[in-house]
Amino acid sequence: MRDVNRVQLLGRLGADPVLRLTKTGKDVANLSMATSEFFRTAGSDQNAEPQERTTWHRIVVWGKQARTCARYLKKGNPVFVDGS
Repeated sequence: MRDVNRVQLLGRLGADPVLRLTKTGKDVANLSMATSEFFRTAGSDQNAEPQERTTWHRIVVWGKQARTCARYLKKGNPVFVDGS
């Protein structure tokens, strides 16, 4: 059996990306991303209340992609993340 370490997220940025350099000079960007789930509470259809649950994710991007994220992405932008 093999383990799988993969994630795909579609959400919105909660803040502008933060770009930094490591001690060795590599670019690294930190992103704060929110994903939301919409559902109705248990009960009959007529009195079920709509609900929203938001989950926050911390995303780390390295190298050229980090610079690209910092340059083009802003708070509130929709973002698709695919990685491990």
